[in-house]
Amino acid sequence: MTRIFIIFHDCCHQSFFKNRRLNNIVGTITGILTLFPYSQWKHSHSIHHATSSNLDKRGTGDIWVLTIEEYLSAPLWRRMAYRIYRNPFVLFGLGPIYAFLLSNRFNRKGARLKERMNTYTTNISIVALAGLLCWAIGWESFLLVQGPIFFISGSIGIWLFYVQHTFEDSYFEENEDWDYVKAAVEGSSFYKLPKLLQWLTGNIGYHHVHHLSPSVPNYKLEAVHNNTLPLQNVPTITLATSLRSLQFRLWDEQSKKFVMYRDLKSFSKERVSKAQS
Repeated sequence: MTRIFIIFHDCCHQSFFKNRRLNNIVGTITGILTLFPYSQWKHSHSIHHATSSNLDKRGTGDIWVLTIEEYLSAPLWRRMAYRIYRNPFVLFGLGPIYAFLLSNRFNRKGARLKERMNTYTTNISIVALAGLLCWAIGWESFLLVQGPIFFISGSIGIWLFYVQHTFEDSYFEENEDWDYVKAAVEGSSFYKLPKLLQWLTGNIGYHHVHHLSPSVPNYKLEAVHNNTLPLQNVPTITLATSLRSLQFRLWDEQSKKFVMYRDLKSFSKERVSKAQS
């Protein structure tokens, strides 16, 4: 399922095939199989690429990130909401359920007719396909098979998205100082996975290459990385070191790195009071 999503993802970038129409057709079909509306996700994901690591343009197609000052100056309810959202059990456990069953099923505000119709077509096709499978193998078997598949693949997808933008020395800047190339090669990690996992995840570990040039299909990402000398020094994380990212909660604009909640205790009282004032 993860590899199918990568094909869907590449079709959204018009990169899997050279033919635009073929990308749209396969993208819609793989979107049905992965429960993602093609046109809607294509729109939000393009915004993610255009605004990744831009502190002034957060909120579309990304994971919620607050700076230290934003967190300290936020009311209690907002800080609690942020902590709940960033809890791994919520982010990777409830996140897939929310994405598959709720957010993907509705059109965004301001969506044009073509995008809305694509969402409706996707939803109707999903219901029809699920109904057919329930009729063929029974609803119990359908849920026992498809439930774990979507939950596990969804958790993997959110994890990949999270870890490839949430590492200690990542890159975030306000719009005035934001740079597209730096956001791509410094704000997107090279997730160096074992070969089997690399294949299963469609080479998306070469996320820095993908953000630098979204037109490169997943099956060429490794070659582009290996043949581009400046990309050999990009931030690299492994399966083991990536687990540290679970501790990173807030972005520190002064030190330019992610920190943990407990690190707030080490900040000067002057900085804390200034943020809260």
